[in-house]
Amino acid sequence: MSVMTYRGYAARVEYDPEDRVFIGHVAGIRDTVAFHGATVDALERAFHESVDDYLKACEQLGQQPERPASGKLMLRIPPAVHAGALRAAELAGKS
Repeated sequence: MSVMTYRGYAARVEYDPEDRVFIGHVAGIRDTVAFHGATVDALERAFHESVDDYLKACEQLGQQPERPASGKLMLRIPPAVHAGALRAAELAGKS
């Protein structure tokens, strides 16, 4: 699994050998933002377009693009640390 970043968003990327395409999913947001491409260049373009479209849609809907993390685990930590831990876990394919 690989990771791509764009405009502060991170996405995990996997290869589907059956369809022969790269598939990506943006991590750390409440909405599902997925993209795909047959080449690395196509995948990167699709990722950028998907993030840009997501940001436009959030703006049009008047919602925040990222869900803020509550900062609650078994202890209190800063929300930014919690958000980073959530994103790292998702990128690693962990819960």
